[in-house]
Amino acid sequence: MKKSLKLVLLCAALLLCAALYLGFSSRTEAKKPAPEPHGETLAFNTLDIDGLAADSGIFADKDLTVVNVWGTFCTPCINEMPELAAWEKELPENVQLLGIVIDINGALDTEHIELARMIAAQTGIGYRNLLPVGEMDFLNAVVGVPTTFFVDRDGCIVGESILGANVPAYKARVEEYLDALK
Repeated sequence: MKKSLKLVLLCAALLLCAALYLGFSSRTEAKKPAPEPHGETLAFNTLDIDGLAADSGIFADKDLTVVNVWGTFCTPCINEMPELAAWEKELPENVQLLGIVIDINGALDTEHIELARMIAAQTGIGYRNLLPVGEMDFLNAVVGVPTTFFVDRDGCIVGESILGANVPAYKARVEEYLDALK
């Protein structure tokens, strides 16, 4: 008899937990705050694939910058570029895309720079692509490509990076961030 009572009480407790969970999860969620900066501010002086100077001030004009780190050797990176190019045209005015070509071995690596230019042209991307020359310590955390992370106007990484080609996830992250700014 005691075992039956314990079983009934356990079942009642589980049902109560399920009811509470369903009740709370069906309510309208409060507005989520924007992801907090990680504290790491990106500071760099570099060049883009066209030889033009670029620095971390590139983030100041937009609320959010989507930074896509890619390699000329990376098929998934290249395969997602046409989708990124199309998305770039749909982005709101306060968001920008930026690429970083990870496998360039300095500003004199003309072979890979030219390959990056060719890939950019063939895939239709119009956004700026930077070279990893100079101090770009934040790239030490990149373990594979493509890796995409999100940077606020102060140059701080916000939220978690996304490893792998996943444009729908990038879009969702941008939507979430912009919704939290409203």
